[in-house]
Amino acid sequence: MTTRRRFLAMGAGGIAVPALSSLSLPAWAATPWQPGELPEGTLATGILEKLPGKVPLIKRSYRPPNFETPVDYFRNPITPNDAFFVRYHLAGIPNVDAKGWKLRVHGDAAAGTLELDLARLKKDFEPAEIVAVCQCSGNRRGLSNPHVAGVEWGVGAMGNARWKGVRLRDILAKVGVKDSAVEVAFDGADGPPLAATPDFRKSLPMARALHESTMIAYEMNGAPLPHWNGFPARLIVPGWTGTYWMKHVVDVDVRSHPFESFWMNPAYRVPAGKFHGIEGFPSQQNATSQPITDIVVNSLVTSLRDGQRFHRGQTVDVAGIAWDGGRGIRDVLVSPDSGRSWHPAHLGKDLGPYSFRPFRYQFRAATPGPAVVMVKAVNARGDTQVSDLIFNPAGYHNNVVSRIQIEVA
Repeated sequence: MTTRRRFLAMGAGGIAVPALSSLSLPAWAATPWQPGELPEGTLATGILEKLPGKVPLIKRSYRPPNFETPVDYFRNPITPNDAFFVRYHLAGIPNVDAKGWKLRVHGDAAAGTLELDLARLKKDFEPAEIVAVCQCSGNRRGLSNPHVAGVEWGVGAMGNARWKGVRLRDILAKVGVKDSAVEVAFDGADGPPLAATPDFRKSLPMARALHESTMIAYEMNGAPLPHWNGFPARLIVPGWTGTYWMKHVVDVDVRSHPFESFWMNPAYRVPAGKFHGIEGFPSQQNATSQPITDIVVNSLVTSLRDGQRFHRGQTVDVAGIAWDGGRGIRDVLVSPDSGRSWHPAHLGKDLGPYSFRPFRYQFRAATPGPAVVMVKAVNARGDTQVSDLIFNPAGYHNNVVSRIQIEVA
C-alpha cells in the first residue's frame, strides 16, 4: 500500500511530482460524506487530503494521484478550480514550464508539421470558450454491485468548468489534413515510471476531432489551468468522458490508420451493444466491444443525505445537478414517494448543453416513518436514467435513478 510518506518521496528517481503540503485540516476533513454503496475499504481510506493548490479532496490513491471532489462543491453548477477532481493513470507527473512548452502537430495524414508555443497558440488562432463537464469514465465505479476492479470512485470524479482555448479543427486546418485521415492521436507530457508500463495515449475519430466543441484549452474558469488539471494546455472533448481529455498535451498525430495502444484496447471499452444510443467510434469498434465515448444522462442530489431526519410538515428541499453528453437536459423528475408519483423539478440557468444543469423541487414531509425520494434526469432526446444498473466489467456508465431514504418524525 502506498502511504502518504511514500507519496511525498516520489519526486525522486526522475519523477517530478510536487510534494503534498503538510496537512492541517479541520476535524471534519477526516470523515467526508461518501455513498454507502462503496466498498468498506474504500470508505475507510477515502479521507480528505490536500494537494498543493487544492482544497481538501477525497483521496482514492496516492500513486498515481487520484482525488475526488466532495459533494458539497457541486451545489453550484461551476466547480471551482481548487476543488476540481484529480485523475492520473501514470505516476510520472510533469512540472511543465509554460515558457518551454510546445505542441507538435504532425502525422502521416497531415499535410505538414506544425510546432506551437503557448504565445503563438493564443496569438495565431481565434479563442473559443465553452462550459463543459469533465467526468472520469469510471465515475461511480465503486457503486457497482458486484464490485469491479479499478479506482473505486464515488460520485465526485467529475467537475464542470468554463474552458477557454483554441478549436482543434482550426489547428488542424493550419497544418492541413489529407483525405486519408481517420483518427487523431494525442500524447501528454506525463509518462510511465517503468519502461514496461504503456504510455497514456488516446485517439479520437476525425468527426469528433473536427467538432466545433473540441479544443486545446489553456484557461479554466478564467485562470490558467491548475497543475493537477493539465497545465499549461489540455485537450477538452465536451460530451465525451474524461479519458480523452489529454492533460499536459504535447503531441497531436493525424493518422491514416487506427491508433493501437493499451489505453484504446483493451482499456476503456464497453461490451458492444450494451448501452443504447451512445456515440460510435467506427475505426476502433469490433464484434465484442467498443470504446467508451459520450456521457450518459445522469443527476446528483446535493441537498440530501441518506437517513436525514425531517419533522412532519417540514419542507424537504431536493436540489442538485443534471447533465449528459451534450444533448441537453429537458427535465428532472422527482418522486417523494418511492416512484409512485413523479413531479417536474424547476431547472436552473442553462449554461449550455455540455454543462451541469441545476434543479430544485420542494415538498412537505407528511407521513411519519421512512420515505424514499427518487430523482431522474431526462435529456432532449428522451434518454433517462435507468432503474437498475447496466452492469459491465469496467464499472462504466452508472446512471441508476437516485434513491435517498429520509426519516419523517
